Amino acid sequence: MPRFYCPQPLAIGLTIDLPEAVAHHVHVVRLAPGEAVTLFNGDGGEYTAVLQTVEKRRASAEIKAHTAREAELPYAVTVAQALPEASKMDWIIEKAVELGAAAFQPLAARRCVVRLSGDRAEKKLAHWQGVIISACEQSGRNRVPQLAPVDEFKDWIAQQDLHRRVILTPRATQSLADWARHQPPQALTIMVGPEGGFSDDEENLAVAQGALPLSMGPRILRTETAALAALAALNASWGGM
Repeated sequence: MPRFYCPQPLAIGLTIDLPEAVAHHVHVVRLAPGEAVTLFNGDGGEYTAVLQTVEKRRASAEIKAHTAREAELPYAVTVAQALPEASKMDWIIEKAVELGAAAFQPLAARRCVVRLSGDRAEKKLAHWQGVIISACEQSGRNRVPQLAPVDEFKDWIAQQDLHRRVILTPRATQSLADWARHQPPQALTIMVGPEGGFSDDEENLAVAQGALPLSMGPRILRTETAALAALAALNASWGGM
């Protein structure tokens, strides 16, 4: 059944106008009145609805039932990703949503080639939000992960965080998988460097601020692989697959 994100109040018995982007999608994939769709608004669970009208830029649906189904990990993982080149961030966000990430923090680190500010940063954030929503629709998640504004590494690492922070580095003496096997499931922030990795100064600053240095094993992973491998490792150790 097609799934769509509708950021508006949903309740059994309501007939609602779908967001314009959703209505356009419904029209493009040739769904017709009388067909069933699944809607979610991020507040939990999902709703079965039946299309009432379908036009090029307008569609409506009557909500018939609610299912309290969730597909979230039993622990919250934030991906703090230093900005990579080109469209790698799209890939990281999409796949990390599929693997259960609860939040994303884009970071401007010293070795980042990409620099974002002003209107360009706002456009990128809007684009990434769209990637998150599409990944939720595809993967069956009913909670939309949070996306924070781009922040400078040195400013962000100095902030207090109730979650344990893990900085992935090949210089660590313990792997994430080994550490997780001996720890209870818990909220984590996974920090991933850009193509050239975090600088020594950034790693030292992170550790001084309480971050735990862990590796992904004996092989050096690309920046677009590291967060996904970390999430998969945590899924395997702590459950959630």
